Amino acid sequence: MTTAQATFLLFDLAIIVLMARVFGAAASRIGQPAVVGEILAGILLGPTLFDGAIANALFPAEVRPMLGALANIGVSVFMFIVGLELDRTVLRGKIRVATTLSVSSVLLPFGLGVALAFYLATQHVKPDRTSFVLFIGAALSVTAFPVLVRILRDRSMHRSPLGVLACTCAALADVLAWSMLAVIVAISGHGGATHWRLLVVLPYLVVLFGVVRPLLRWYVARESGGQTSQSMIAVMVVGLLLSSTATEWFGLHIIFGAFLFGIAVPKEGMAEWAETIGTQIGRVNEVLLLPVFFVVAGLRVDLSQIDGTGLVSLGLILLAAVGGKFGGTFLAARAHGLTGRQSAALAALMNTRGLTELIILTTGQQLGLLDDRLYTLMVIVALATTTMTGPLLNLIKVDQNAPLLATLRVATTTLMKS
Repeated sequence: MTTAQATFLLFDLAIIVLMARVFGAAASRIGQPAVVGEILAGILLGPTLFDGAIANALFPAEVRPMLGALANIGVSVFMFIVGLELDRTVLRGKIRVATTLSVSSVLLPFGLGVALAFYLATQHVKPDRTSFVLFIGAALSVTAFPVLVRILRDRSMHRSPLGVLACTCAALADVLAWSMLAVIVAISGHGGATHWRLLVVLPYLVVLFGVVRPLLRWYVARESGGQTSQSMIAVMVVGLLLSSTATEWFGLHIIFGAFLFGIAVPKEGMAEWAETIGTQIGRVNEVLLLPVFFVVAGLRVDLSQIDGTGLVSLGLILLAAVGGKFGGTFLAARAHGLTGRQSAALAALMNTRGLTELIILTTGQQLGLLDDRLYTLMVIVALATTTMTGPLLNLIKVDQNAPLLATLRVATTTLMKS
């Protein structure tokens, strides 16, 4: 690294952190998740304004690979925290109902996305038509679990019956969406690895959950009895990086390794410890590395290039994404006995996409499944669906403390008997 490159890199990091904090705070002030402002800051630093003059001046070509490397690390840490927050104890007593709701919230937007992809393929020709079609379906099916949790916490809904059900459904929906994406990455042939390496995935999972997980439980209990230390944080960081390395070598993507390692970290009886680990590891990541990811993603977004055809495509994508996610969740919730307002509120929450969608879209572009124009349209959809969640919840005015779970159990029993 030359002196000029180091100077630009440090200056760029300062600008990125400043913009992310300012726009994130502005978004929070108007009742939106901070991630909306941070993504918008990344877009504004990209080629949209002044024909890319700002982006080219601030982020020269020789510095962008370094920013890309930092962005990848930030995404890996983020996906580890997503996996860490998937506490299996939350699913107990609600798994059957939550599974039905999650599958419905994924299948309908996936089907609409697949159907829409055949039209989009005529506007954005792709050499691998099958992977492209499946990817569009998966991209429209995702729910941003971490963003949803933060929305619920900001509204003090995370411990309410509706909030707990929404978290459970979003967690399962995310697992389904990431599983679909893993399959698409594998069959696309863009992973960069020979196919025989994919055969190692199953043994890797066995070792991760059958060997590494018990060892982590033993280590945590021996070291501190539930208290965190720098050594334990180092073990978590090393583990997520090695797991990311493994899945990248398999021909999948680094995000899957970090996500799986986060799931593998033991949480039963150690929920507070796991939350503390996630908070300490995620603090620097949220302030520094994730904003770098927003900017790297924003450098590929050019809103000035959207023409009439692009607006038509944008409208269709929004219709499929919102209609599919909202409709699939609402109908399944009503079938399980939720009230209309409860069903609508749950559907609005499941429609949140945020940062998770941006990670999937970036992965799709890296795989060559999205060109710059379609990537831009899909990023707009991610922003729009996240932005509309708060206003929709305000409009619905649901009673978050209504006796939801008892109603669900009665409805489930009735459905099973019939």
